[in-house]
Amino acid sequence: MKLRGKDSDKELGAASRTSKQLIFMEPTLNESTRPNLIPEMGPGAESPVDDSDAIGMLLVKGGFLSETQLTYARRVRSKLSSSKTLFSVLKELEFVTETQLHETLAANPGTIRLGDLLVELEVLQKTQLEVALDLQHGQAGGKRLGEILIERRFIDSEKLSEVLAIQCGISQIELRFGDIDKKLLTKEAYRACCNHVFVPIHRKDGHAVVAFADPTDDKSRTVAARLFGQDLIPAIASWRAINEVLSAYERGTKEQQTASANDSEVVRFVENMFSDAVKEGASDIHIEPAKEHLRIRFRSDGVMIPYKELGKELLSAVTSRIKILANADIAEKRRHQDGRLIYEDRETGTGIDVRASFYATVHGENIVLRLLSRKNGMLLQLEDIGMAPRMMERFRDDALDIPSGVIIITGPTGSGKTTTLYSCINYLNDEEKSVITAEDPVEYMLDGVSQCSINPKINVTFEETLRHIVRQDPDIIVLGEIRDRFSAETAIQAALTGHKVLTTFHTEDSIGGLLRLLNMNIEAFLISSTVVCVVAQRLMRRLCVHCAEPYVPTPLDLRRLGIGLDALKGASFKHARGCSHCRFTGYRGRVGAFELLILNELVRDAILNRRTSYDIRRISLETSGLVTLVEDGLVKAARGETSLREVLRNLPRLHKPRSLQELRRLTGESR
Repeated sequence: MKLRGKDSDKELGAASRTSKQLIFMEPTLNESTRPNLIPEMGPGAESPVDDSDAIGMLLVKGGFLSETQLTYARRVRSKLSSSKTLFSVLKELEFVTETQLHETLAANPGTIRLGDLLVELEVLQKTQLEVALDLQHGQAGGKRLGEILIERRFIDSEKLSEVLAIQCGISQIELRFGDIDKKLLTKEAYRACCNHVFVPIHRKDGHAVVAFADPTDDKSRTVAARLFGQDLIPAIASWRAINEVLSAYERGTKEQQTASANDSEVVRFVENMFSDAVKEGASDIHIEPAKEHLRIRFRSDGVMIPYKELGKELLSAVTSRIKILANADIAEKRRHQDGRLIYEDRETGTGIDVRASFYATVHGENIVLRLLSRKNGMLLQLEDIGMAPRMMERFRDDALDIPSGVIIITGPTGSGKTTTLYSCINYLNDEEKSVITAEDPVEYMLDGVSQCSINPKINVTFEETLRHIVRQDPDIIVLGEIRDRFSAETAIQAALTGHKVLTTFHTEDSIGGLLRLLNMNIEAFLISSTVVCVVAQRLMRRLCVHCAEPYVPTPLDLRRLGIGLDALKGASFKHARGCSHCRFTGYRGRVGAFELLILNELVRDAILNRRTSYDIRRISLETSGLVTLVEDGLVKAARGETSLREVLRNLPRLHKPRSLQELRRLTGESR
């Protein structure tokens, strides 16, 4: 709603027209003929006119407002019952904009006093300003107005910085410790920065850029000029941001001193931790601070195993050491961070790519280190991933060896999808094919494959990469993961144009992968015409060959499986006892359970008709030779490779398993 005074709409229309015609019709006054609308004011001098009028006169002087419009706005304001500022009236009448005000004040820095500007911009109430000024006059120490306003919570430090930037006509910046040039922030400079609330950021064209909390403070400007040169470039940052940066610098200095005192011990400990993790075949290292101690655990064979417990006093040194290796900010403890490092194992000569995640908790930073071997020899051949013989034969013949289509490998995090994906790439990669990937990140290096690692920091995003990938004339496209509708549509469109596409997905089983594509609003006819195969998988712990013992399923096991004892005839189940070879866990290594869905015509027709997951699963079981995850796990447990406990713990039980004899026929497994 626009403001209206008691004057007629006709007069307002005339004023509005005057505003629009001002630039073209109003004669321009030069400096000799224009009256001095804004008298010069020294520091702390009282303004001879109301600052609302002062802003209006500045806008007239800058050519953004006519005298007629200013007079009309004053009249409207005088007749309002509410206490609106003159600038808000001008803005609502659409005579001026905030941008024009900013330009005017930038051209006349320091002309309007801070308190009056805060009120005029309606950031502060006039009564609040009066209270703050009374407090300022009554204090012997002479605190600055901005400090008092923040202390009394009349305004936050960010908003104050924004208005100060407008008042002084200099830029406001968002300050972060990582942006600070450590060469400028010396010990001497640090003390001065704390006393006068400013901080140097970096050098630009040979001049130091310095962020001030209050650039109108002459003493702060003088001290900064002495430290960084008279030609420094001033900027504005909030009190809070500057104090945070200075606190981070102090913490970092103390940590470096502590780390240097125990440098050799901490370096040796971290080195040994990585070495032990590699020997144990760990996939992750978890460094977890508690209230009184520091716990370190390895994830081995999919489960957490204890490694060491340390005193809480070592947390800071260990964290700093890992952050230095991972190129993370050692001074930042309140925000989550990511990093990456390469660890070279001295004994084996194996390069380990380590992804580091730092997660801020109430007891300190929780660190998780994901270990990814960079050695090509660590990749499994397709025949070695653990797929049953008949299942593997169908996977090769009906999925990998056909010229186009989408192959999806699905399962939760840590189910071995990436290993299977790379095994497929290894199988398909030869001199006659062009293979290109988009991964986040690249986990294994493959010769002859064009691999791209996503890096949003330099704008190498997943979306940007997918737009360019088809222009590289590939035969086979590998997408690290389908994460949204855009990546799903890209995979489908690439398959429609004759490419073979391999990708991963996060769903419970193979049917769930198809349904999730439907839920992403991918057309059913596109899914049925492009997806050729969905592989669902899980990893179960493999029984230790040294201590595994025969096991007879209990009635509870049979009830949970939904199967009778007679259906398990010929099985040789075993369970874990534990020995020194397996760290008394009973397990060593892992074995995969797979569910292979090859889409035949009946399954495609069920997708086109948007049948339920139950119907699609039933049709797949009856017509496509589908063996479910729990059935494949049951066959492997019956051979003594894993335990029934692992089958029940890891695999979804969505229907009653068929007899062991029938499952062996379907999978091609021998007794």
